[in-house]
Amino acid sequence: MKRYCLALDLKNDPALIAEYEAHHKAVWPEIKKSILDAGIRHMEIFRVENRLFMIMETEAGFSFEKKAAEDAQNPKVQEWETLMWKYQQPLPTARPGEKWMLMQSIFRL
Repeated sequence: MKRYCLALDLKNDPALIAEYEAHHKAVWPEIKKSILDAGIRHMEIFRVENRLFMIMETEAGFSFEKKAAEDAQNPKVQEWETLMWKYQQPLPTARPGEKWMLMQSIFRL
């Protein structure tokens, strides 16, 4: 398995943050299926203030590019992503259109 860690910010609005968390307590089945079908075996999202941190553990053949291509063809995933963008905002250093940013590991014990 390969592990990836990613970061993203939420809009700094307590009501929007509460809505975002509520959506993630009831993730649509089609979204869960698309995640598993892409080879992601474990995913967790943590929050501090309005900063999100995601940990993904994937099968060896997982590809962000392949996942993005599959998501682009999936109307339900596109609907979910559009809904989530209501709550999300890019990190200050994100490129245009970039959402979740891959983090670099700097220490391991």
